[in-house]
Amino acid sequence: MNVGFIGIGSMGSLLIDAFIGSGALDPTQITASNRTYAKAEAMALRYPGLRAVRENSEAAAGSDIVFLCIKPHEYKTIIHELRNVIQPHQIIVSITSPVMLAQLEDWLPCKIAKVIPSITNYVCCGATLCMYGQRMAQRDRERLNSLLAHISEPLHIDERHTRIVSDLSSCGPAFMAFVLQKFIDAAVEETGIEREEAQAIASTMLAGTGHLLTEGGMTPEQLQARVSVPGGITAQALDLLNREMNGVFNAVIRTTHAKYRDDLAKVSISLYGEEVNGS
Repeated sequence: MNVGFIGIGSMGSLLIDAFIGSGALDPTQITASNRTYAKAEAMALRYPGLRAVRENSEAAAGSDIVFLCIKPHEYKTIIHELRNVIQPHQIIVSITSPVMLAQLEDWLPCKIAKVIPSITNYVCCGATLCMYGQRMAQRDRERLNSLLAHISEPLHIDERHTRIVSDLSSCGPAFMAFVLQKFIDAAVEETGIEREEAQAIASTMLAGTGHLLTEGGMTPEQLQARVSVPGGITAQALDLLNREMNGVFNAVIRTTHAKYRDDLAKVSISLYGEEVNGS
């Protein structure tokens, strides 16, 4: 299997690292292009055998699967570069949530999928959220899922739920890390414990909590009930958190969804023009 990457920024480079590190792909199976060619060259130096190319069309030509790891506003340009190169048997995989499957199928003559990766894929865990276009046969889905299974658990989701599942799976690690950071900051400020010690303890705690909620089969509610005793220290702290954080994550979701709707409109205008977007 030959795999192309167009765009090797934060997420594109993470996927390459994960695929190679997990043994899913050999560097010789990967061709990569980037707006700044020096980044592609650096990736080729890091992984001898990986082919860095200047043109996006070169990254796509001859690849069985092509990952588009680019920003929403770049799609129109990239699509025009690829549409006369891509063949019907190839699979284009977009990792950009506000670009719809149907939009890509309108412009490109090949098989289309959308995948929302997570930073957790870097250590070969967590999920990749998978959506498939109309031209993706079962064997195509299995081929893509087989690749993704080396670094994650591929989960088929409805494209209508793209934003909320992205919040939970892709943005979620950053949100949880932010909460953990605030917990660590408070521990250091209030008690004088060394930051490195507090971070090591808290990070290990978070990893163990994740195992309890997955392999351990506990729900968040069950875990809280098991740890807290009525009238005890944990119960009092949970009461405080419940009061102080009431509505916080509702506001977080409203914020991400508002940005998503704005991005959807911008992508549609870019691809079809103002008139079509507003119709």
